[in-house]
Amino acid sequence: MTTDSWVEVSADGGYGVENLPYGIFSRPGELPRVGAAIGDQVLDLAAMSAAGMVEDRRYFASGSLNAFMVAGRAAWAANRARLVEVLTDESYRDQVEPHLIPVADVELLRPFEVADYVDFYSSEHHARNTGRIFRPRDEPLPSNWKRLPIGYHGRAGTVYPSGTPVIRPSGQRRTPGEPEPSFGPSQRLDFEAEVAFVAGVPSAAGRGVPTGAFREHVFGFVLLNDWSARDLQAWESRPLGPFLGKSFATSISSWVVPVAALEPARVPPPVQDPAPLPYLHCEEPWGLDLHLEVLINGQVVSRPRFASMYWTPPQQLAHATVNGAPLRTGDLFASGTVSGPERDQRGCMLELSWNGQEPLELGDGTTRSFLEDGDTVTIRAQAPGASGSRVTFGEVTGTVHPTRA
Repeated sequence: MTTDSWVEVSADGGYGVENLPYGIFSRPGELPRVGAAIGDQVLDLAAMSAAGMVEDRRYFASGSLNAFMVAGRAAWAANRARLVEVLTDESYRDQVEPHLIPVADVELLRPFEVADYVDFYSSEHHARNTGRIFRPRDEPLPSNWKRLPIGYHGRAGTVYPSGTPVIRPSGQRRTPGEPEPSFGPSQRLDFEAEVAFVAGVPSAAGRGVPTGAFREHVFGFVLLNDWSARDLQAWESRPLGPFLGKSFATSISSWVVPVAALEPARVPPPVQDPAPLPYLHCEEPWGLDLHLEVLINGQVVSRPRFASMYWTPPQQLAHATVNGAPLRTGDLFASGTVSGPERDQRGCMLELSWNGQEPLELGDGTTRSFLEDGDTVTIRAQAPGASGSRVTFGEVTGTVHPTRA
């Protein structure tokens, strides 16, 4: 059974009091501010604060979650407990109801200001598939892959909210068999279905964040689409990693699911062999039982499972800071493509079409090797919540638009 709220909440909608994700919203003529999702409504936390219903430290009358994220775990827990109280105790109904707004009447904005952005490469299935595609005669995994969480630094300034149009990027690419590169729109535009976490509490320079301190620093999780121009990426990644093939756009979902809401979703991750070095050892099981769903133009093309990810979020955070790089409020860490062992669990077009050799057939009879102009990609996810409930991440969506002249 689920925790009862006096707010009407769909049993399978995933936005009950077990979730209570945070986001930024606005209405025409009004300033952006912080809200929490409950059912099909947004609870206006700025208005609740002004009415003295929740503690006011200027967290919520803001167009960004950053001020609340930096407040720390005690503040997050206290606010979450207070929201559960006022949304489940009928005696608060008359005071709270005026601050509920139908989500259909608001615009959801980017939930936080991104400080830095790191993208990992943590799915063994994805890494093996990629290795088989590009290095068919060699061992698919690089020699360091099971020793450390591989990642790259992305561009924070092009992390966009869900629904932002994705302009097809241009750049250099070299067609196989051609002696010289050419310039033009990417011909191999791809999506990558990912899950990301965002830091709230900073850390000191020169001191890493151990795996056991994950909850003290991380505010919550979002869905992420790491849009990728595979042809640009292949040509430029010699010898360094992704650059223009990735930096043109990254999309994130509108709601940030608190770490506390995902406690019931924690499961043991895959066995790590060889055992990681001590700084990557994690006492708690931090695999997450998240069920993703990827749609192209409304048709489901993949259902990846996040529980199969080899490297866990606390390990990713520990590795990203072990050299002494300070953690900042708004730092965003993405998982890398989430893929499973089956074809219908692959989290990108590169794998789904095997680099174009096996075009993916959509339900309308059309096929895709890579994304075409006009295609809309949507990523959704749900997880088990407290008391038998479901916790939804909502969705992250984007439509591909032609290159601009």
